Amino acid sequence: MRPANETELAEIIRGADQLRIEGGGTRGLACAGEVLCTKALSGVTLYEPGALTLVAGAGTPLSEVEDLLAKDNQRLAFEPRRMNALLGTTGETTLGGIVATNNAGPRRISTGSCADHLLGVRFVDGRGDIVKNGGRVMKNVTGYDLVKLMAGSHGTLGVMSEVSLKVLPKPETEATLAMSGLSPKQAQAVLAQALSSPFEVTGAIHNVGGETLLRIEGFEDSVTYRAGQLQALCGVELSVRGDDSRGIWENLRDLKEFEGSKHDIWRLRLKPSDGPEALARLDVINAVMDHGGGEVWLEQSVGTDVRAQLNGMFYDAQLIRGEGGPRFQPQPPVLAKLQAGLRAQFDPRNIFNQGLMG
Repeated sequence: MRPANETELAEIIRGADQLRIEGGGTRGLACAGEVLCTKALSGVTLYEPGALTLVAGAGTPLSEVEDLLAKDNQRLAFEPRRMNALLGTTGETTLGGIVATNNAGPRRISTGSCADHLLGVRFVDGRGDIVKNGGRVMKNVTGYDLVKLMAGSHGTLGVMSEVSLKVLPKPETEATLAMSGLSPKQAQAVLAQALSSPFEVTGAIHNVGGETLLRIEGFEDSVTYRAGQLQALCGVELSVRGDDSRGIWENLRDLKEFEGSKHDIWRLRLKPSDGPEALARLDVINAVMDHGGGEVWLEQSVGTDVRAQLNGMFYDAQLIRGEGGPRFQPQPPVLAKLQAGLRAQFDPRNIFNQGLMG
Protein backbone atom coordinates (compact mmCIF):
# COMPACT_ATOMS: atom_id res chain seq x y z
CA MET A 1 0.00 0.00 0.00
CA ARG A 2 1.27 3.42 -0.99
CA PRO A 3 -0.95 6.34 0.09
CA ALA A 4 -0.67 9.45 -2.05
CA ASN A 5 -1.57 11.87 0.74
CA GLU A 6 -2.34 12.12 4.43
CA THR A 7 -6.07 11.53 3.96
CA GLU A 8 -5.46 8.27 2.12
CA LEU A 9 -2.97 7.28 4.81
CA ALA A 10 -5.60 7.76 7.52
CA GLU A 11 -8.18 5.73 5.55
CA ILE A 12 -5.75 2.84 5.08
CA ILE A 13 -4.89 2.77 8.78
CA ARG A 14 -8.56 2.77 9.84
CA GLY A 15 -9.18 -0.36 7.76
CA ALA A 16 -5.93 -2.19 8.49
CA ASP A 17 -5.29 -5.22 10.69
CA GLN A 18 -1.49 -5.34 10.74
CA LEU A 19 0.97 -2.98 9.06
CA ARG A 20 4.70 -2.91 8.46
CA ILE A 21 5.75 0.71 8.03
CA GLU A 22 8.41 1.36 5.41
CA GLY A 23 10.00 4.46 3.91
CA GLY A 24 13.06 3.91 1.76
CA GLY A 25 13.63 0.40 3.12
CA THR A 26 17.24 1.12 4.09
CA ARG A 27 17.11 0.32 7.83
CA GLY A 28 16.47 -3.41 7.82
CA LEU A 29 13.56 -3.18 10.29
CA ALA A 30 11.64 -6.30 9.32
CA CYS A 31 8.40 -7.34 11.02
CA ALA A 32 5.10 -8.97 10.15
CA GLY A 33 2.25 -7.20 8.38
CA GLU A 34 1.25 -5.70 5.06
CA VAL A 35 3.80 -3.16 3.85
CA LEU A 36 2.67 0.47 4.10
CA CYS A 37 5.11 2.55 2.05
CA THR A 38 5.36 6.30 2.71
CA LYS A 39 7.45 7.20 -0.34
CA ALA A 40 4.61 9.11 -2.03
CA LEU A 41 4.31 11.44 0.98
CA SER A 42 7.21 13.37 -0.44
CA GLY A 43 8.31 16.90 -1.21
CA VAL A 44 9.52 20.03 0.56
CA THR A 45 6.52 22.24 1.39
CA LEU A 46 8.39 25.03 3.17
CA TYR A 47 12.01 26.12 3.26
CA GLU A 48 12.96 29.42 4.87
CA PRO A 49 16.77 29.80 4.88
CA GLY A 50 16.58 32.95 7.00
CA ALA A 51 14.48 31.21 9.62
CA LEU A 52 16.61 28.04 9.44
CA THR A 53 13.46 25.97 8.95
CA LEU A 54 12.44 23.17 6.59
CA VAL A 55 9.11 21.32 6.35
CA ALA A 56 8.77 18.23 4.14
CA GLY A 57 6.80 15.05 3.66
CA ALA A 58 8.02 12.02 5.58
CA GLY A 59 8.82 10.18 2.36
CA THR A 60 11.11 12.92 1.04
CA PRO A 61 14.55 11.53 0.11
CA LEU A 62 17.45 12.79 2.21
CA SER A 63 19.42 13.52 -0.96
CA GLU A 64 16.70 15.90 -2.19
CA VAL A 65 16.81 17.81 1.09
CA GLU A 66 20.60 17.98 1.14
CA ASP A 67 20.72 19.29 -2.43
CA LEU A 68 18.20 22.00 -1.60
CA LEU A 69 19.99 23.08 1.57
CA ALA A 70 23.37 23.13 -0.20
CA LYS A 71 22.15 25.91 -2.52
CA ASP A 72 22.00 28.18 0.54
CA ASN A 73 25.10 26.70 2.16
CA GLN A 74 23.04 25.00 4.87
CA ARG A 75 22.77 21.45 6.19
CA LEU A 76 21.14 19.04 8.62
CA ALA A 77 23.75 19.50 11.32
CA PHE A 78 23.01 16.23 13.14
CA GLU A 79 24.61 14.38 10.21
CA PRO A 80 22.11 11.56 9.49
CA ARG A 81 23.66 8.24 8.57
CA ARG A 82 22.91 6.31 5.41
CA MET A 83 22.81 2.65 6.39
CA ASN A 84 23.03 1.15 2.87
CA ALA A 85 26.70 0.20 3.03
CA LEU A 86 26.34 -1.37 6.47
CA LEU A 87 23.15 -3.30 5.71
CA GLY A 88 23.66 -3.98 1.99
CA THR A 89 20.41 -2.18 1.09
CA THR A 90 19.76 -0.16 -2.07
CA GLY A 91 16.85 2.08 -1.04
CA GLU A 92 16.87 5.85 -0.57
CA THR A 93 17.05 7.22 2.98
CA THR A 94 13.95 9.31 3.79
CA LEU A 95 13.25 12.01 6.36
CA GLY A 96 10.59 9.88 8.03
CA GLY A 97 13.03 7.02 8.49
CA ILE A 98 15.62 9.38 9.95
CA VAL A 99 13.14 10.75 12.49
CA ALA A 100 11.64 7.33 13.30
CA THR A 101 15.08 5.98 14.22
CA ASN A 102 16.35 9.27 15.75
CA ASN A 103 19.26 8.93 13.41
CA ALA A 104 22.45 10.96 13.88
CA GLY A 105 26.11 10.61 12.97
CA PRO A 106 29.43 11.52 14.61
CA ARG A 107 28.49 15.19 14.99
CA ARG A 108 25.89 14.19 17.58
CA ILE A 109 28.59 14.67 20.21
CA SER A 110 28.38 18.45 19.62
CA THR A 111 25.02 19.20 17.96
CA GLY A 112 22.72 16.51 19.38
CA SER A 113 20.54 13.91 17.68
CA CYS A 114 17.73 14.26 15.17
CA ALA A 115 15.29 14.80 18.07
CA ASP A 116 17.20 17.94 19.08
CA HIS A 117 16.58 19.45 15.63
CA LEU A 118 12.99 18.29 15.22
CA LEU A 119 10.50 21.17 15.38
CA GLY A 120 7.23 19.45 14.57
CA VAL A 121 5.54 16.32 13.25
CA ARG A 122 2.28 15.31 11.63
CA PHE A 123 1.31 11.65 11.89
CA VAL A 124 -1.63 9.27 11.83
CA ASP A 125 -2.17 7.20 14.97
CA GLY A 126 -3.55 3.67 15.28
CA ARG A 127 -7.15 4.94 15.32
CA GLY A 128 -6.67 6.63 11.97
CA ASP A 129 -6.69 10.11 13.51
CA ILE A 130 -4.40 12.81 12.12
CA VAL A 131 -2.24 14.33 14.87
CA LYS A 132 -0.10 17.47 14.74
CA ASN A 133 2.42 18.50 17.37
CA GLY A 134 5.08 21.20 17.47
CA GLY A 135 5.55 23.88 14.86
CA ARG A 136 8.25 25.78 13.04
CA VAL A 137 10.20 27.14 16.03
CA MET A 138 11.71 25.58 19.14
CA LYS A 139 9.40 25.98 22.14
CA ASN A 140 8.32 24.24 25.34
CA VAL A 141 5.10 22.23 25.35
CA THR A 142 2.74 20.83 27.95
CA GLY A 143 1.42 17.29 28.08
CA TYR A 144 2.99 14.78 25.69
CA ASP A 145 5.92 16.18 23.76
CA LEU A 146 4.97 14.16 20.71
CA VAL A 147 7.81 15.64 18.68
CA LYS A 148 10.37 14.01 20.95
CA LEU A 149 8.21 10.92 21.47
CA MET A 150 8.02 10.15 17.75
CA ALA A 151 11.78 10.46 17.34
CA GLY A 152 13.17 6.97 17.84
CA SER A 153 9.75 5.26 18.04
CA HIS A 154 10.50 3.13 14.94
CA GLY A 155 6.96 3.50 13.62
CA THR A 156 5.33 1.88 16.65
CA LEU A 157 3.22 4.90 17.73
CA GLY A 158 2.06 6.29 14.40
CA VAL A 159 2.89 6.79 10.74
CA MET A 160 4.51 10.15 10.06
CA SER A 161 3.26 12.20 7.13
CA GLU A 162 5.26 15.42 7.62
CA VAL A 163 8.25 16.62 9.63
CA SER A 164 9.64 20.07 10.44
CA LEU A 165 13.36 20.42 11.05
CA LYS A 166 15.80 23.08 12.12
CA VAL A 167 18.69 23.53 9.68
CA LEU A 168 22.03 25.26 10.22
CA PRO A 169 24.71 26.95 8.08
CA LYS A 170 27.63 24.90 6.80
CA PRO A 171 31.04 25.83 8.25
CA GLU A 172 33.61 27.55 6.09
CA THR A 173 36.06 24.65 6.42
CA GLU A 174 36.93 21.63 8.54
CA ALA A 175 39.99 19.64 9.53
CA THR A 176 40.64 16.06 10.60
CA LEU A 177 43.40 15.35 13.11
CA ALA A 178 44.72 11.78 13.26
CA MET A 179 46.77 9.67 15.64
CA SER A 180 47.80 6.03 15.21
CA GLY A 181 48.90 3.11 17.35
CA LEU A 182 46.65 3.76 20.34
CA SER A 183 44.83 1.04 22.25
CA PRO A 184 41.09 1.55 22.87
CA LYS A 185 41.84 2.65 26.45
CA GLN A 186 44.53 5.11 25.34
CA ALA A 187 42.32 6.39 22.52
CA GLN A 188 39.35 6.94 24.82
CA ALA A 189 41.52 9.01 27.15
CA VAL A 190 42.75 11.16 24.25
CA LEU A 191 39.24 11.61 22.87
CA ALA A 192 37.91 12.58 26.30
CA GLN A 193 40.72 15.10 26.72
CA ALA A 194 39.97 16.67 23.33
CA LEU A 195 36.21 16.76 23.93
CA SER A 196 36.64 18.42 27.33
CA SER A 197 38.92 21.08 25.84
CA PRO A 198 37.60 24.49 24.66
CA PHE A 199 38.48 23.69 21.03
CA GLU A 200 34.99 22.60 19.88
CA VAL A 201 35.56 19.09 18.57
CA THR A 202 32.66 17.92 16.36
CA GLY A 203 33.79 14.34 15.82
CA ALA A 204 35.75 11.92 18.00
CA ILE A 205 36.28 8.37 16.73
CA HIS A 206 38.66 5.46 17.25
CA ASN A 207 38.86 2.64 14.72
CA VAL A 208 40.05 -0.46 16.55
CA GLY A 209 43.23 -1.52 14.81
CA GLY A 210 43.39 1.78 12.95
CA GLU A 211 43.40 5.48 13.69
CA THR A 212 42.11 7.83 16.34
CA LEU A 213 40.40 10.80 14.67
CA LEU A 214 39.21 14.24 15.73
CA ARG A 215 37.25 16.74 13.64
CA ILE A 216 36.97 20.50 14.05
CA GLU A 217 34.84 22.84 11.92
CA GLY A 218 34.37 26.59 11.52
CA PHE A 219 36.04 29.64 10.02
CA GLU A 220 39.46 29.11 8.43
CA ASP A 221 41.46 31.08 11.00
CA SER A 222 39.65 29.45 13.91
CA VAL A 223 40.21 25.94 12.54
CA THR A 224 43.91 26.67 12.02
CA TYR A 225 44.28 27.91 15.59
CA ARG A 226 42.32 25.04 17.16
CA ALA A 227 44.16 22.45 15.09
CA GLY A 228 47.46 23.77 16.43
CA GLN A 229 46.20 23.72 20.00
CA LEU A 230 44.85 20.17 19.70
CA GLN A 231 48.07 19.01 18.10
CA ALA A 232 50.00 20.23 21.13
CA LEU A 233 47.42 18.83 23.54
CA CYS A 234 46.92 15.38 22.04
CA GLY A 235 50.05 14.63 20.02
CA VAL A 236 48.38 14.72 16.61
CA GLU A 237 50.44 13.19 13.82
CA LEU A 238 48.42 14.23 10.75
CA SER A 239 45.97 16.95 9.77
CA VAL A 240 43.92 17.15 6.55
CA ARG A 241 41.55 19.93 5.48
CA GLY A 242 38.50 20.68 3.38
CA ASP A 243 37.18 18.08 0.95
CA ASP A 244 39.71 15.47 2.09
CA SER A 245 38.43 15.80 5.64
CA ARG A 246 34.78 15.72 4.54
CA GLY A 247 35.40 12.49 2.62
CA ILE A 248 36.84 10.82 5.72
CA TRP A 249 33.82 11.72 7.84
CA GLU A 250 31.26 10.77 5.20
CA ASN A 251 32.73 7.25 5.26
CA LEU A 252 32.74 7.24 9.07
CA ARG A 253 29.18 8.60 9.18
CA ASP A 254 27.89 5.83 6.92
CA LEU A 255 29.95 3.13 8.68
CA LYS A 256 31.65 1.97 5.50
CA GLU A 257 34.20 0.30 7.78
CA PHE A 258 31.73 -2.60 7.87
CA GLU A 259 30.72 -2.65 4.22
CA GLY A 260 30.49 -6.21 2.88
CA SER A 261 30.73 -7.80 6.34
CA LYS A 262 29.13 -11.24 6.74
CA HIS A 263 29.14 -11.02 10.55
CA ASP A 264 26.60 -9.75 13.07
CA ILE A 265 26.67 -5.98 13.60
CA TRP A 266 25.87 -4.44 16.98
CA ARG A 267 25.58 -0.92 18.34
CA LEU A 268 26.36 -0.32 22.02
CA ARG A 269 25.52 2.88 23.87
CA LEU A 270 27.24 3.31 27.22
CA LYS A 271 29.39 5.66 29.26
CA PRO A 272 32.33 6.73 27.08
CA SER A 273 34.80 5.60 29.74
CA ASP A 274 33.25 2.09 29.59
CA GLY A 275 33.83 1.65 25.86
CA PRO A 276 37.30 0.08 26.18
CA GLU A 277 36.14 -2.34 28.90
CA ALA A 278 33.21 -3.47 26.76
CA LEU A 279 35.54 -4.18 23.85
CA ALA A 280 37.93 -6.06 26.15
CA ARG A 281 35.10 -8.37 27.23
CA LEU A 282 33.98 -9.12 23.67
CA ASP A 283 35.66 -11.18 21.00
CA VAL A 284 35.23 -8.50 18.35
CA ILE A 285 36.23 -8.86 14.72
CA ASN A 286 36.18 -5.12 14.09
CA ALA A 287 34.90 -2.11 16.03
CA VAL A 288 34.51 1.67 15.91
CA MET A 289 34.25 3.79 19.07
CA ASP A 290 32.21 6.89 18.20
CA HIS A 291 31.22 9.88 20.38
CA GLY A 292 34.43 9.51 22.33
CA GLY A 293 33.52 5.92 23.20
CA GLY A 294 29.87 6.48 24.14
CA GLU A 295 28.68 4.65 21.05
CA VAL A 296 30.44 1.51 19.84
CA TRP A 297 29.72 -0.21 16.53
CA LEU A 298 31.17 -3.70 16.30
CA GLU A 299 31.31 -6.95 14.37
CA GLN A 300 30.79 -10.20 16.24
CA SER A 301 30.64 -13.81 15.12
CA VAL A 302 27.21 -14.78 13.79
CA GLY A 303 24.81 -15.80 16.55
CA THR A 304 26.80 -14.37 19.47
CA ASP A 305 24.72 -12.30 21.91
CA VAL A 306 26.99 -9.57 23.28
CA ARG A 307 24.55 -8.87 26.12
CA ALA A 308 25.55 -12.09 27.88
CA GLN A 309 29.14 -10.82 28.06
CA LEU A 310 28.38 -7.36 29.46
CA ASN A 311 26.82 -8.31 32.80
CA GLY A 312 27.27 -5.64 35.44
CA MET A 313 27.74 -2.80 32.94
CA PHE A 314 25.19 -0.06 32.27
CA TYR A 315 24.54 -0.14 28.53
CA ASP A 316 22.05 -0.45 25.70
CA ALA A 317 22.79 -2.98 22.94
CA GLN A 318 20.97 -3.04 19.61
CA LEU A 319 21.47 -5.83 17.09
CA ILE A 320 21.65 -3.91 13.82
CA ARG A 321 22.06 -6.95 11.61
CA GLY A 322 22.35 -10.66 12.37
CA GLU A 323 21.13 -13.49 14.55
CA GLY A 324 22.69 -12.88 17.96
CA GLY A 325 19.50 -12.19 19.91
CA PRO A 326 16.54 -9.78 20.03
CA ARG A 327 17.07 -6.63 18.01
CA PHE A 328 16.35 -4.19 20.82
CA GLN A 329 17.58 -4.20 24.40
CA PRO A 330 15.07 -5.98 26.69
CA GLN A 331 13.61 -3.32 29.00
CA PRO A 332 13.41 -3.44 32.80
CA PRO A 333 9.83 -4.04 34.03
CA VAL A 334 9.11 -0.37 34.86
CA LEU A 335 10.24 0.88 31.44
CA ALA A 336 8.50 -2.00 29.65
CA LYS A 337 5.24 -1.05 31.39
CA LEU A 338 5.67 2.60 30.39
CA GLN A 339 6.44 1.65 26.79
CA ALA A 340 3.41 -0.66 26.62
CA GLY A 341 1.22 2.12 28.02
CA LEU A 342 2.36 4.55 25.32
CA ARG A 343 1.71 2.02 22.58
CA ALA A 344 -1.75 1.32 23.97
CA GLN A 345 -2.49 5.06 23.96
CA PHE A 346 -1.37 5.73 20.39
CA ASP A 347 -1.93 2.32 18.77
CA PRO A 348 -4.74 0.68 20.78
CA ARG A 349 -5.36 -1.99 18.11
CA ASN A 350 -1.64 -2.91 17.99
CA ILE A 351 -1.42 -2.71 14.22
CA PHE A 352 1.91 -0.89 13.75
CA ASN A 353 5.19 -2.84 13.44
CA GLN A 354 4.14 -5.66 15.74
CA GLY A 355 6.96 -7.21 17.75
CA LEU A 356 9.32 -4.31 17.14
CA MET A 357 10.80 -2.69 20.26
CA GLY A 358 9.21 -5.29 22.56
